Amino acid sequence: MGKVKLKGKDLRLINYSTHKAISLAIDIISKHHKHASKEEQLNLLRDVKENFEKYLGDEVFGVLAQEFQPAQQLKKKEEIRLLRDSGDFHVFGRSHISSNAYQQMELAMRLPIAKKGAMMPDAHQGYGLPIGGVLATEDAVIPYGVGLDIGCRMSLSIYELDARYLQKNTYQFKMALKERTNFGAGGELDIRQEHEVLDRAEFNSTALLKQLHGKAVKQLGTSGSGNHFVEFGLVRLNNDNDFDLQAGDYVSLLSHSGSRGLGAAIAKHYMEIAMEQCLLPRSAHHLAWLDLSSEAGQEYWLSMNLAGDYAKACHDQIHYNLSKYLGIKPIGRVENHHNFAWKEVQNDGTQLIVHRKGATPANEGEMGVIPGSMTAPGYIVKGKGNDRSLRSASHGAGRKMSRKAARESITGSEMKKMLNKNGVTLIGGGTDEAPIAYKDIEHVMKCQDELVEVVGTFIPKIVRMDKN
Repeated sequence: MGKVKLKGKDLRLINYSTHKAISLAIDIISKHHKHASKEEQLNLLRDVKENFEKYLGDEVFGVLAQEFQPAQQLKKKEEIRLLRDSGDFHVFGRSHISSNAYQQMELAMRLPIAKKGAMMPDAHQGYGLPIGGVLATEDAVIPYGVGLDIGCRMSLSIYELDARYLQKNTYQFKMALKERTNFGAGGELDIRQEHEVLDRAEFNSTALLKQLHGKAVKQLGTSGSGNHFVEFGLVRLNNDNDFDLQAGDYVSLLSHSGSRGLGAAIAKHYMEIAMEQCLLPRSAHHLAWLDLSSEAGQEYWLSMNLAGDYAKACHDQIHYNLSKYLGIKPIGRVENHHNFAWKEVQNDGTQLIVHRKGATPANEGEMGVIPGSMTAPGYIVKGKGNDRSLRSASHGAGRKMSRKAARESITGSEMKKMLNKNGVTLIGGGTDEAPIAYKDIEHVMKCQDELVEVVGTFIPKIVRMDKN
């Protein structure tokens, strides 16, 4: 007998009313009962709903059975999840961090699974963990500790071309950005692209990933909205650099984006599961976690890593497409994630799950990129492996003004003056991304000189962002 594919409408006919229950049911059946007849599948799922008690301890159906558990029984579970007293965490650049972001980190440190924490000087308020927050947990992963844009990253290509080449060919560089990049929700390029990540077996490992494969194909090589960008500029290197290049300015390409619709769908799906399984007080419900030994935890970990590799593939394609269009080849590359979770061994030999939400890995000798705003320099850095920061650094300058506040207080003409003053050409973008909406990158870098060593600077010249 062939595989039977249940649909949401089939489950609604047997009184499955929530999106969460329907999604879980389809996923479980596709994994464990895919060869049963449709009638057998529906009878089984009907029994799980009507007799949930006998399935609560079931390894396969337990998580689905919890969907039908009465609220008064679930309340007992919430009482088990009481938060402990806040643990200690290191803060870098406290004077640059808002109180609401600091309080978010304090709350995260009260989780029973929290072991270590740190805040970077670019930190500001987010969902769950603050952006710029680093949290190490034991045998558990927090989907919103990674964030919606799984694997959001920086990627820098350096070309053996000087500043005069960029100035002489400004029009061609602008056209490359217009023709070979695409921004925003649902965006896709009108050129055929291939990448090995699209052939990965993981896309067949869960019903959700199977469903998302088509979207991943279409969005390969594109960028998100908000603060995501692709820009040409100049990298300034000293004599002592890691690229075996003479001191001077080199044409460079810098991109910032993540895993697109693939990562967002994974994050939302498993965050819903985490919040159902891990009942926390309302103030902390975005910090719900998945045990890595659980089926959902293992699925999320696999999906998160695939999304991270997909994010890298998107940057690979962006850089390949632009380089090919311009007929130039890079001679150096620096890249790093800053929305991800890693299994890392600590100095005492224990393995913890280190969440870096808007934070750059800074292990000893590890290269990374920390951007400023569209008119401020970014920095190529080398990590110093500082344990107090959980071997992390900031992921940028960090916002000092919300998007709404920036739009309401900055006019388009004011922003144009800022760009003209700094010799920057902007394609797309909006006042919510105006340079003054961000912290001073120089101050941020001074607050983390014990975390990273600066080995080069990047000066933006031609910037493309999503239209607002």
